[in-house]
Amino acid sequence: MIVYRTKTDLTGHLLTLQNEGKTIGLVPTMGALHQGHMSLVEKARTENNFVVVTIFVNPTQFNDQSDLDHYPRTLDQDLELLRQLEADLVFVPSVKEMYPEEDMQIFDLGGLDKVMEGKHRQGHFNGVAQIVSKLFLLVHPHRAYFGQKDFQQLVIIRRLVEMMELDLTIVPCPIVREKDGLAMSSRNTMLNKEERKLAPFIYETLVKARGKMETLNPSQVKEWVILQFKKQSDLYLEYFEIVEDKGLMSIDEWDKEMNKVACLAVLLGEVRLIDNLNFD
Repeated sequence: MIVYRTKTDLTGHLLTLQNEGKTIGLVPTMGALHQGHMSLVEKARTENNFVVVTIFVNPTQFNDQSDLDHYPRTLDQDLELLRQLEADLVFVPSVKEMYPEEDMQIFDLGGLDKVMEGKHRQGHFNGVAQIVSKLFLLVHPHRAYFGQKDFQQLVIIRRLVEMMELDLTIVPCPIVREKDGLAMSSRNTMLNKEERKLAPFIYETLVKARGKMETLNPSQVKEWVILQFKKQSDLYLEYFEIVEDKGLMSIDEWDKEMNKVACLAVLLGEVRLIDNLNFD
């Protein structure tokens, strides 16, 4: 496994592969890798000749400096996991390498960045678009792999690929969960023991909410979910929305022809967790 830290080394190596007609799969990450990330790498391995994993905690997508400072960083452990998975190349740039000067790009994401996560994390998705666009143009992958836990991000990245007119397939990968249902996340390591015991309530509530579809309309399901979290003093529900999966518009009726996804964000202590579930 090759580890590069500069764009020059990365692009020089990949140019040879591109000239040989090799297919390249890209798995962008912010490190603190877990089984969810591993599933992306494993899928990329089966579908491409060469797999590139990037590890970079991108500062422009954090609207809270404290959140950036406390984001888990476990590079040595991450590299060992990727060696075991036989990733071909890992790109671990510095902030200076990716942002030699301030990135002033503003992306028109068609309003997809204004709801849910975007409403609560101003500028977050523009930062995501900045770094992902840079990685796409550096790596020129044939396929890029993203987890469905960050569902809104996935929708926005598909929009970004259309905007950039890239010949690139975005491959969504299912959420990987702990045995108790909690969606795997790098942030889970920040939970203390008591918080970790409470965290499965998030997925349990999503599943129960889906079960209410036969008797309640979408607005009533939303009210029911809000009530469940109000009963939990240690869990603060930041938002819960049921949206269609293309434009992320909230729905007001159960349309069988429409793909529906329930999304939420919850604060548990100092840790912010997101999750989603298909409502089809």
